[in-house]
Amino acid sequence: MSRTTLARRTALVVTCEHGGNDVPAEYAAAFRGAAKVLASHRGYDPGALELARRFAAELHAPLFFATVSRLVVELNRSPHHRALFSQFTRPLPEATRRQILERHYLPYRTAVEREIARLVGAPGTIVRHLSVHTFTPVLDGETRRADIGLLYDPRRPLERAWCSAWRDALLEARPDLIVRRNYPYRGTSDGFVTYLRRRFPANRYAGIELEVNQKYPLAGGVAWRRLIADLTQTLSMTSRTT
Repeated sequence: MSRTTLARRTALVVTCEHGGNDVPAEYAAAFRGAAKVLASHRGYDPGALELARRFAAELHAPLFFATVSRLVVELNRSPHHRALFSQFTRPLPEATRRQILERHYLPYRTAVEREIARLVGAPGTIVRHLSVHTFTPVLDGETRRADIGLLYDPRRPLERAWCSAWRDALLEARPDLIVRRNYPYRGTSDGFVTYLRRRFPANRYAGIELEVNQKYPLAGGVAWRRLIADLTQTLSMTSRTT
């Protein structure tokens, strides 16, 4: 096998950190009266897990997901981040918070990191990691003006090229969509992908966070099914060729 062929080998890994709003029974007392907030965007990312499962199935990629609510522990934040624990779990005893990390946070992040390390260890393999999220249409009274956000680090060429190609493919397929880069968040903010960039070199690891406006999964129906199909098709076109 030639070096040129090796350099073009890619592997896709799909993750979903906010796939559900489950609260383990041992912490249920801390969430009494919190059913409404757990069911909101603060508790999980509606539609994200459905989308991640479709990506993984269609593109034959490994999928890692969590259904424990982000209000129990925020899997997409570093251990030192002030939002690691929520208003419900921050007041818990230190031993309980440590137990949450050991049972839910560390196993998830370690499993993803090990899989990426295994794939990066294969000669010539480039790993493309897609972390799937959705965002609330209105936050703190401000309407988010995008349908799709692609979060990446502009300093990493593989990520820059992947985002540009995916955005172009989406707009060609769906000119009605508003697709923005590094919106509604910055791609370099604290997060799991940001952490993994420090672990793996820019020429072997490309991490993108996909953000989809929750107005689509919350409404459901034809518009949501069409968006899933278009995102999947354009991801397939661009994730293995850019």
